[in-house]
Amino acid sequence: MERRRVSSGTEWEDAVGYSRAVRVGDRVEVSGTTATDDDGDVVGVGDPYAQTVQVVENVERALAELDASLADVVRTRMYVTDVDDWEAIGRAHAEAFDDVRPATTMVEVSGLVDPEMCVEMEAIAVVAAEA
Repeated sequence: MERRRVSSGTEWEDAVGYSRAVRVGDRVEVSGTTATDDDGDVVGVGDPYAQTVQVVENVERALAELDASLADVVRTRMYVTDVDDWEAIGRAHAEAFDDVRPATTMVEVSGLVDPEMCVEMEAIAVVAAEA
């Protein structure tokens, strides 16, 4: 079965040996994604809502490169540095996945790769198999 990969172009992908997203058949797995812009700068420092919005945009971009969309997402996992931010993070998630309503988990972690980051998200999507 063909394996298609998306790279965000960061140095971390080669150093750690991973892809931003991978599609095999009808399944797309998006790696942990953070609130960075095209230059690699953290967006929304100190604002969990703004960071989550950026995270979702980054996930959406990776999905699109593999012919998928947010509507195809069946599971998200969110890693947050302060679970007390759940309402802001949850609001941004709900706005993005309004009618999709994927299975979701939110877990508090002691930290992310950059201390300015407060949320990281993984996503799994299922789409029609390519012809």
